[in-house]
Amino acid sequence: MKVRLQLTSNLLSVINEVLLYYQNLREHTVSEDKQPKSNKGSNFYEVLLMNMYEAANLMDTDLKVLLWNPAAEKLTGYKQSEVLGKPCQKNFLIHDGKKLINLCDELCPIRQTIKDGLIRNVEVFLSHKKGHRIPVLMRVIPIRNSGGMIIGAVETYHETSPKVAMPASSTYLKKMDMLDSLTEMGNQRYLDIHLHSRLEEWKQHKVPLGLLYIDVDNLTHINDSYGERVGDDILKTIANTLANNIRFYEFIGRWEEDKFLVVLVNADNTKLDLIANKLRLLIEQSNVRVRDTLLRTTVSMGVTLARPRDTVETLVSRAEKLCDQSKLLGKNMVSIRFKDE
Repeated sequence: MKVRLQLTSNLLSVINEVLLYYQNLREHTVSEDKQPKSNKGSNFYEVLLMNMYEAANLMDTDLKVLLWNPAAEKLTGYKQSEVLGKPCQKNFLIHDGKKLINLCDELCPIRQTIKDGLIRNVEVFLSHKKGHRIPVLMRVIPIRNSGGMIIGAVETYHETSPKVAMPASSTYLKKMDMLDSLTEMGNQRYLDIHLHSRLEEWKQHKVPLGLLYIDVDNLTHINDSYGERVGDDILKTIANTLANNIRFYEFIGRWEEDKFLVVLVNADNTKLDLIANKLRLLIEQSNVRVRDTLLRTTVSMGVTLARPRDTVETLVSRAEKLCDQSKLLGKNMVSIRFKDE
């Protein structure tokens, strides 16, 4: 059984030696006296890093990847062979600002740490190989040689995705005809049952209940231009981005072909608006690779709180009409009230 290790300060010396070893290897100058000093050999250090619990990678000062552990493969979807020796990808990281700032240029935390030597902890959204965005806590640590010169950095990523409230077994959902086979999340029947339940809870306990009605922009055009398989990949990417970025006790599902619902609790109009726009921006920054092109799309949303006389039908209908308003006003936006209100 492999032993998983979390990154702690006593591993920094190990990381230093491994980075020196890889840098020398890259320059074809590795000699016996330059390899990590251990009676267990250089492979010992590599085994430690490759079996860390956290996703981790090492970069040199040119931001080229020198090591990429299995946990990083699992988290990002990228295999070692796809990243080793290559520069960090553009648009890989974005920060949770009002406009989800791209961190892969001047604001790159790795570049800044290599420059000033400071350890950084940053909450970011990384891009999975399949295109969806995953929230993580990234830690960047500078690596120095024996003379104190910074020669690279180590990054670790800790996933902070809440797990959406879903029955544990997709087999159970499928058996009960409540699973959408494409996105592997709840379907319209699943959502309908839970909306009825949540409305009853709201009427009894008065915990605010909100609904996001999400319509994918231009899906018909995407299907016509690139084929339905690409359209399906777009839907799966959007579903994964949504599922990775809402709170664990909330519900999400596919309502119709190009429409999703997110059921939120204990949120007022201000929070609903903030959550909806955050999800909208994350989807806008997600992508599907079509040959050598990264294809992106947007969504329009209608957002509303439940009202005392609401049924599932009236609640969904009001959110849908608000979504239609977003479409009419230019798409890629959120409507939380009607223009004439």
